[in-house]
Amino acid sequence: MPMAHYDLILRGGLLVDGSGGEPVQGDLAISDGLISAIGVIDGDGEREIDVTGRVITPGFVDIHTHYDGQAMWSERMNPSSAHGVTTVVLGNCGVGFAPCRAADHDLLINVMEGVEDIPGVVMAEGLDWDWESFPQYLDALDRRRRDIDIAAYLPHSPLRVFAMGARGAERASATKDDLALMRTLAREAIEAGALGFATSRTFIHRTASGLQIPSFDASNDELEAIAMGLSDAGGGILQAVLDVPQRSWAEEIGALREVARRSGRPVTFTFAAPNGGPPIWQPVFDMLDDAKARGESLSAQIFPRPIGMIVGLELSTHPFAQCPGFQPIAALPLAEKLAAMRDPVLRARLLSEAPIEGHPLAAMGRAWAWMFPLSDPPNYSPSADDSVAARAARLQVSPEEVVYDLLLEEDGHAMLYVALGNFHDGKLDVVRDMILHPGTILGLGDGGAHYGAICDASYPTFMLAYWTRDRGHDRIPLALAIRMLAHDPARVVGLADRGLLAVGYKADVNVIDLDRLTLCKPMLSYDLPAGGRRLDQRAEGYDLTIVSGEIIAEHGVPTAALPGRLVRGAQSAPSVVGVAA
Repeated sequence: MPMAHYDLILRGGLLVDGSGGEPVQGDLAISDGLISAIGVIDGDGEREIDVTGRVITPGFVDIHTHYDGQAMWSERMNPSSAHGVTTVVLGNCGVGFAPCRAADHDLLINVMEGVEDIPGVVMAEGLDWDWESFPQYLDALDRRRRDIDIAAYLPHSPLRVFAMGARGAERASATKDDLALMRTLAREAIEAGALGFATSRTFIHRTASGLQIPSFDASNDELEAIAMGLSDAGGGILQAVLDVPQRSWAEEIGALREVARRSGRPVTFTFAAPNGGPPIWQPVFDMLDDAKARGESLSAQIFPRPIGMIVGLELSTHPFAQCPGFQPIAALPLAEKLAAMRDPVLRARLLSEAPIEGHPLAAMGRAWAWMFPLSDPPNYSPSADDSVAARAARLQVSPEEVVYDLLLEEDGHAMLYVALGNFHDGKLDVVRDMILHPGTILGLGDGGAHYGAICDASYPTFMLAYWTRDRGHDRIPLALAIRMLAHDPARVVGLADRGLLAVGYKADVNVIDLDRLTLCKPMLSYDLPAGGRRLDQRAEGYDLTIVSGEIIAEHGVPTAALPGRLVRGAQSAPSVVGVAA
C-alpha cells in the first residue's frame, strides 16, 4: 500500500481527546480540514510538527459570547481566540442587531450599549447594517471572514421590537397576532441557521438610557410562542438569563421548564453563586437533577472563576464615577484627570460624596470586601486580607481612601478586580462543586461585550492553569477539564461535529504547553471602530491553535489564516468516527 499523505501531522503529543477518557501519547493527522488519523501514524505530512511534551486537545467552544458586532467589523474574535476557543456562539442575553428595521438602528444600539457596555459610537461606525431580517443578518455574517467559527442565537429584544414596533420597545403585552408573528419569525430564523433563541429577564440588563430592555418582563406565553417557533422548525435551544434575586430560582427555572416541556426544546440558563449567604446553589442542583430524572434537557451555564468586573480611571466605571464631583473631569484625558484627582480639595470632596444612582454595575463597583488590586499576572483567587476593606481596616482609614490611592497608582493605569459572584466566603470551593455537577456547562466568557469593565473570555486558560494544574489535592483531572471546555458545550448546543479528537471530526485543535500556561494581565487596546477602547487579554503557553486544519496562531502570534466560518444550525456527528484510544 502507498504511504498515506496528510496536510499536517502533529507528532508525539499527549492526546486529550475531549471524551473524558485517559490521555494517550500519539500523533494526529489532518487533511481537508478534518482529522484524518490518530495514534501512531506512518504516513507523511505536507508539514510535520514535533509536539513532544505538549498536550493536544480539541478546540474549545464558548456558547455565551457577544461578538454580534465584532464579528462584523473585525477578523479576530479575541480575546476568545487567544485562549484556545475555536467556536463561539453570539446573540446571548436576548440582545443583538437582528432582525431590525432601519428606523430602529439607534434603539438596538442603545440596548447593546447599556447591556453589554459597547460604546454607541463604536457600533454606529462599525456596523454597516446591510441586513434587516435575521436570515439576512446571517448572510451578512457569512460574507465576512474571521479567525474562528461563529454561530448565532435569535435575540429576543430585537425580535420583539421587529414584531411589535414601539409597543415592543415599551414592553407592552404581546397580542395574539404579535405572538403568531414572533413564532413565525423564530421558525424562519432556525430554518436559516440560527442555533437557537436567547432572552433575558434580569433587572440588571438596562439600555444606555437606563430603561429595562424590551424582553425584561415578557410573559411566559410569549416565551412559549417563540419556543414553539423553534419546535415548528425542528431545532434550536433556548438560552435565558433569569430575574434572580428579584424572583426565586424555583419560580424562574420552573417557568423555563414548563416552556421546554410544551415546546420540546432544550433549555440552558445562566447561574452563579453569591459571595455570601446560604448555599442557594443546592436547590438549583436539585432542580437540575429532577429535570434529568424526568428526561428534560436542562443545563446551567457556569463560570469557572469569580464573575469579575475590572474598574479603573480608564475603564467604564470605578468607585467615584457616579460622584457629582467627578462629573466635570470624567471626559478629560487621563493625564488631566489624574492631575485633578491629586488636588487635595477634589480628593476631600470625592471621599465625602455619595454616588448618585446609576447603572447597577456602578453600585457593585463599591463592594469593598470583594475588591482587590489586579496583579500581574492576575490573581483570580485573592486572599480576603488583600481586599480594599481589609486594607482599610489595617490602616484605620475609610475604604474610599484606600481605593482612591490605588486608582492613582501606575500613573492612573491601575486596575482593580471586583468579584461580583462565585467567590463564596472568599473561596472557590463552590465553583468546584458547580463545575463537577452533571447539569452544568462551562461558558459565560462574554467576549465581544463589556469592553471597558469585564475581561472574562480568558476562562479556558484559567480552567487549565488553576483547576487542573495548580489547585492541589482537589484539582480537576485534565481529561475532564478538556471535555468540559470542548465536547460538552458543543453537544449542548447541537454542534456534534466538533469538540472531539476523532477521525472525521472538524480539525479544530490546540497544542498547549501546560507547564508554561499563564494568563497575562488584561490590557487596554484602542482598536475598535472610532478608536474605541477595550480590554484584551493574552496568554502564554498556546503553541498552536488550529481551525479547520489551518493554523490561526503559533506561539501566541496570529497568522494570516482566516478559516473561521458561520455555522448554520445544529451539526451532525461524522458518520466515520475513531476516537483516540
